[in-house]
Amino acid sequence: MAPVTLTAAQARRIALAAQGFAEPRPAAPSARHFRKTVERLGVVQIDSVNVVTRTHYLPKFSRLGDYARDTLETEAWGKKPSLFEYWGHEASLMPVANQPLLRWRMARAEAGDGIWKGIARFARERRDYIDGIRDEIERRGPVTGGDFATGPRGAPGWWSWSEGKRALEWLFWTGQITTKTRRSFERVYDLTERVLPGAVINTSTPTEADAQRELVRISARAMGIATETDLRDYFRLGVADTRARIAELVEAGELTPVTVKGWGKPAYLWPAAKIPRRIHARALLSPFDNLIWFRERTERIFGVRIRLEIYTPAHKREHGYYVLPFLEGEAITARVDLKSDRKAGRLLVQAAWRESDATGETASALATELKLMAGWLGLERVVVVGKGDLAEALQKAL
Repeated sequence: MAPVTLTAAQARRIALAAQGFAEPRPAAPSARHFRKTVERLGVVQIDSVNVVTRTHYLPKFSRLGDYARDTLETEAWGKKPSLFEYWGHEASLMPVANQPLLRWRMARAEAGDGIWKGIARFARERRDYIDGIRDEIERRGPVTGGDFATGPRGAPGWWSWSEGKRALEWLFWTGQITTKTRRSFERVYDLTERVLPGAVINTSTPTEADAQRELVRISARAMGIATETDLRDYFRLGVADTRARIAELVEAGELTPVTVKGWGKPAYLWPAAKIPRRIHARALLSPFDNLIWFRERTERIFGVRIRLEIYTPAHKREHGYYVLPFLEGEAITARVDLKSDRKAGRLLVQAAWRESDATGETASALATELKLMAGWLGLERVVVVGKGDLAEALQKAL
């Protein structure tokens, strides 16, 4: 078979199509559209920062538009959840049917592998205490970290967790408990077998190799085209495990090795991936969106350097505190530092910046998307209050 070579533009369109940006948004996004989107992505990162809205709500808005926000609560923490929480790509929501694919990670965590060293040490030293916490949950039902906020606290690097919180985190990491719901973002835990559907609990546990192979399949399908490091990052797999699974999938004809001009490293194409001639996307992207969360890949595909500046001192920030890149067509053409002023009903643009691919239509397109976001967030208007080389044009477009 002749080697396959793709241009960088083709690879970008493949990646965008795989992530759902080649399709028009539905006129009336439903729970079915929501579930299809999460299934396509495979994993959605969770984060607590609420300056605009928490990040796990945003990828569906980017792809579906004005969907009902309570759909996420129903699907993640309702009576019959289609999603579950665990460590996928960081703390994540994933389709509940894929829970067996992460059991190898849970088993490794129980053995002290792939888990924070402090938690692993605590589990070795205080296993009887942890077992007692589990027994207490079995007796009394759903609990929070606050229900066990006694005992000496850890060092600052542990976020001053109590012993009870450490026990809960270990039980969560090992899969014995999971998130039943959330209260003001705080996890409410219960035994996993009381939260997840019986059909999932009773599904046989695949081998590590089989599970990892399926996770690489999910990653490859979600990205369309990817390097080894891209595939490894999606579910945070180990180097050796990823390389072994990629080799097996290539041999089986489930991944196609390709060369992408300008990438400088080998890539793998999902055989069913689409290569649209053009993409007419328009979306504000969470800094934790699947399309851009791996910064090396973002720069390789879009030629844009994205950095999260939340933890950067204010006077050293280049673009702002919570910056959302703007996808226009096939390029990232702008980025905006946003904040929800819920009390005054305003979506504040604290900074707006052009990228090299910006066009004469960028300000107008961005203004339209910001208005849509404001309405989705229940805010009345968009107000430009800050700086940036796009701020004046955006103000006029609004």
